[in-house]
This record gives sequence, C-alpha cells and structure tokens, in this order.
Amino acid sequence: MFDKVLIANRGEIAVRIIRACREEGLKAAAVYSDVDRGAPHVLLADEAVRIGTAPSAESYLSVEKLLEAAARAGADAVHPGYGFLAENADFARAVEAAGFVFIGPPAEAIGIMGDKTRARARMIAAGVPVIPGTDPLASESEAIDGGREIGFPVMLKAAAGGGGKGMHVAGDEEELAGVFDRARREARSAFGDGRVFVERFLPRPRHVEIQVLADERRTVDLGERECSIQRRHQKLIEEAPCTAIDDGLRRRMGDVAVRAAEAVDYRGAGTVEFMVEGDDFFFLEMNTRIQVEHPVTEYVTGVDLVREQLRIAAGLPLLSGSEPPAARGHAIECRINAEDPAAGFLPSAGRIERLELPAGPGVRWDGGIRPGSEIGLHYDSLLGKLVVHAANREAAIRRMRAALEGLVIDGVETTIPLHLAVMDEPDYRANDVSIRYLDDHPGLGGSSDPALRDAAIAAAVLLADRTRGAAAPVDGKSSRDGRRGLSAWMSACREW
Repeated sequence: MFDKVLIANRGEIAVRIIRACREEGLKAAAVYSDVDRGAPHVLLADEAVRIGTAPSAESYLSVEKLLEAAARAGADAVHPGYGFLAENADFARAVEAAGFVFIGPPAEAIGIMGDKTRARARMIAAGVPVIPGTDPLASESEAIDGGREIGFPVMLKAAAGGGGKGMHVAGDEEELAGVFDRARREARSAFGDGRVFVERFLPRPRHVEIQVLADERRTVDLGERECSIQRRHQKLIEEAPCTAIDDGLRRRMGDVAVRAAEAVDYRGAGTVEFMVEGDDFFFLEMNTRIQVEHPVTEYVTGVDLVREQLRIAAGLPLLSGSEPPAARGHAIECRINAEDPAAGFLPSAGRIERLELPAGPGVRWDGGIRPGSEIGLHYDSLLGKLVVHAANREAAIRRMRAALEGLVIDGVETTIPLHLAVMDEPDYRANDVSIRYLDDHPGLGGSSDPALRDAAIAAAVLLADRTRGAAAPVDGKSSRDGRRGLSAWMSACREW
C-alpha cells in the first residue's frame, strides 16, 4: 500500500476520500484554488497545496499544477474523485508517467468508454445491447438520413461526453436540422470535440445503473441503483435497489455489466448505466470513476467503495477475496444543490449563513460545506448529499422526508423544497417514475416553460462568465452585490 494520496478534487468527494484514506491508515493531501482556501476538504486533510485561481482551467483542470502539487506533497498516488479530470485518459497517463499510482482504471479503458462511439462499437462486439444509433455525423444531411433510418423521434448526442451537454431531442427532420449546429457547438465547448451522433429516443425509460468492482483476477457487480429522477439529464435522486425490476432482469443486467467492464480490461470501481423499458435494457455509457451516488450502494451492501478503490489500486484483492454481499434494505440519496428549482434550477450564489444537519439511525450527510462557506458559480452546484437507509422503500421515504425537514441551509437557494415535494408526491411513492418524471410533474417546482428554462441557463452562464477570473469579489464588488445581481438576472428571466 502507498503511504500518501493526493486528492485532485474539491468539495464533498474530496472530504469523502480523505475519510477513506484515514480509515485505511493513509495520509491525504488536498489541493485548493483561491476561493477554496478555507473549504472543509482543505481543513480536514493532513496538508494542502494551493494550485491556482478560481477558474477551474487555472486550478482543478491544470494537469501540470496537480502533478506539481503531488510532488510537493510527497504523494505516492493520486485520486481524481469525480468530475474535473476523473475521466480524462491523458490525465491518467500523465499521473503514471510522473511516477504516481493513479487510483482509477487504466487510461485505455477510460479512453474507450469516454468516447461514446468507440464505447458503442466495443459493447456491440461484446454482445452488450445498445440503443440503435449512428456513427459520428459530418453534416446535417447525414443526421437527417440517420434519423430516417432509425425512426423519429431521435436523440442528438455528443460523442465525447455526457451529462446532458450537447443533447437534444428531435421529433422530425425539421427539428433535427434546427438543433444540429447548436449541438455541435455545445459539444465542442464542453468537451473540446464537436462530434455528434443520433440514436433512438426512448420516451419514458428508467435510468438504472450497475456498480462494478474489478481487480486483476475478477469482476463483480454490487447491484443496481435507480437514477431516473433528473433535471436536464443530471440526476437528483437515487435509490438502491431498483424495486421496479425483478430478480431475473437484475441478474441479466449484472451479467451484462460485468461483460462490459471485462471488454475493456477494467480495474477499480465503475458504473455501467442502462436505459430500461419493461424487460428490455440498453447500454447507455460506463462511468469510469466513483459515482456521486455511490453511498446508496454502500448502505445496502456494507461495502466501502472508496476504500475498495484504494486497495485495488495498491494491488490488493477486491472485497478481500470474498463474494459480493447480498443487498439489505433500501437506501435513498437526495443531491442538495445550490439551485432554485422555481427558476429553472438557476444556480444560486452566496455565503452559507447557517448549517444544521439531521442525525439518527440510517441518516448520512456527505457534504463539502460549513458555515461561512462562499458558494460561487465557478464549480458544480452540489453542496452535499443526504442519504438514508431503512428496511424497505416506504420506510426509507419516510426517513428521508424527516431528514430533509431537519436539514437547514441558509444563505443560498437549494433543492431541499423540491426533494420534500417529491417525497410526498403519489407517483413517486408508488414508484411510477421515468427520466421524464419532472417534466411530467411541473408543479413540483421545476419550471415547465422551456423558454424560461433556457433564459435562466443563459443568464447563469453569462453571470459565470462575468465572474470568471475573479476570486471572492464579483467585478470588484462584494458577494452581497453579486447576489443582488443574480436576483436581477432571475427577475429579468421571469419577465422575459
């Protein structure tokens, strides 16, 4: 086992990895940008290294600065967390070339699964069911031909990434032509790669994923997670297990997930994601990292997935050579984001004035904030994850509702009101959900007006551009002035 791990990330996942390192007897070194100087992950680590100014390109996305930080800290290994460079094959190669252990899968596996068209081809060769689709498209006319062949409606997607960026639904040829150039621009901006492709659009599937672990000897699955409740293709609520599938389908999906991982010689923790309609399921993508929603699997299996990552990277056998444990009970996770659901999930900025956390049996908070934390627009809006575990789904919903009522975060808008509304909503309680759940239930708080949502997103992007390059001040003004400016943008969006 190595002795010291550099965590090339921030926020709640950095805190989570530091705690796993402590339990494994390892030292943890954090990195931070100027705006994160007093963040919880910095205070919790054994040491911390400054890596630059607030913009991620100058800090958490700088391979050179991260490797310099690892060398300065005397680290033996680097854990990328999730987001930022976690699924960047070049970063994994650079880490190993610099003499550090990369706590993640081989760079080749990251590269294959990070490119949707390469991943589709590899999965088809391995006998994994995929959604019918095209190769990358060179022109609008090729896209229309692909749509005709597959059959409308179709989904236009970025070839080099996920998270909903560059993703558009087209109901006919005219709609596809109208979004083609926009999708390519979005893909190029988000991933540096403007390639897009078309695949069959599934109207109301469930999003169900399988957690896998792999070492040099074997690959195992640790069951599934239900991740259907999303906004703009970003998950909001996750559960384990998925009570809408039977044991037969569960086994089939687990077997296919293992086959998918083995097809790219995978090592470490990874997630194979599927779209599920009835008894049919289709490969969506593989996330070659620890997932945001990993705690629900940890709750129902008792397996510490981050410690497994550390141990596998050190050459130790996964699960200490034992068989995967059977799932026990039911777990739910709510992502608590600094966003206003009533304004199209517009990001919210400000200072955390008050933080009260729920407690009790089966309640867990994975957070990256503390009172006084400044929440800006430079990074992801996730503040933390509230997770509960109970004997069954009904009991878990009741426990989550009580935990949400006990969670107090003052200073920014959050998704807590939306989560509370979902816990009371009859279709959710009956487990009648799909990835269109929020679109089908606009009264829960998410705006049903696409024009307003687009305006809110545009306003947030514009405000983020205006603050880019600044540390704490916004255009030379205080964070209070920044919040007033954000409110003005929100009002303008509503009027528009």
